[in-house]
Amino acid sequence: MLDYAVEIVRLTTQLRKTATGRQIASQLLRSGTSVGANYEEACGAQSRADFAHKLQIVLKELRESRFWLRLVQKTGIINDARIGDLISETEQLINIIARSVITVKSKK
Repeated sequence: MLDYAVEIVRLTTQLRKTATGRQIASQLLRSGTSVGANYEEACGAQSRADFAHKLQIVLKELRESRFWLRLVQKTGIINDARIGDLISETEQLINIIARSVITVKSKK
């Protein structure tokens, strides 16, 4: 998750050249970097329910990040081949975390 956050930071640094870019960068930086922080919190959960709840927050932040990444890609604000890779990585993380939430919730 740390590497994911690093890529988000690198991308948002490139976005900050216009008012629109700064606004999108701010939203993406917040959601994209919170993924790793919230995952770390989940790893320290005090119960199965707490773990599931924290993973759901990770999932929510990943979905928001995917939206901002897709917006950057569609608008062409910057032309960086890494955007497609980041979208793909985000979707893979969404699938992994979603399966983890389902597994945790099914083991009650």
